[in-house]
Amino acid sequence: MNIVLCGMMGCGKTTVAEALFRLTGMEQVDTDAEIVKAHGRIADIFEKFGEARFREIETQTVKQIALRDNLIIGTGGGCVLSGENVRALRQNGKIIFLRTRPETLIKRVEGDTERPLLAGGAAKRINEILPARTPKYTAAADEIIDTDELSPEEIARMIAQKFGLVKTD
Repeated sequence: MNIVLCGMMGCGKTTVAEALFRLTGMEQVDTDAEIVKAHGRIADIFEKFGEARFREIETQTVKQIALRDNLIIGTGGGCVLSGENVRALRQNGKIIFLRTRPETLIKRVEGDTERPLLAGGAAKRINEILPARTPKYTAAADEIIDTDELSPEEIARMIAQKFGLVKTD
């Protein structure tokens, strides 16, 4: 079984995945990092080919990763907006939505130049994107964790306990 972390950029997917790795020993895979390895910077893909092409690449990547087992999968912020991606990830995984308040997200991502969807200002874009994405994240999720008052380690412990994940050597 895989653990799939989803949510808005800045919700803590990467940090929680690292804490979950330390707790369980499960291998970590990040969909965006895999795309960067194979295709180059995400900002460049958006600029040269547009978001639609990026989403095609993302779906190909998700389908390959979802076939594997015993992974902690960190997804890009828009990954589970695609029903095709959700179906692939659910075949062998539990999807956890790391729900985070807009003000927390803005604080975490302000000034980040590697996120093409933030062009036009982090606060403005998050307040536009989050209301549209939240219902999709919620629909995709097997579990929802409100992250604002929790440390990554606390979130990782909650996930490990919920799904009976134990570190094996």
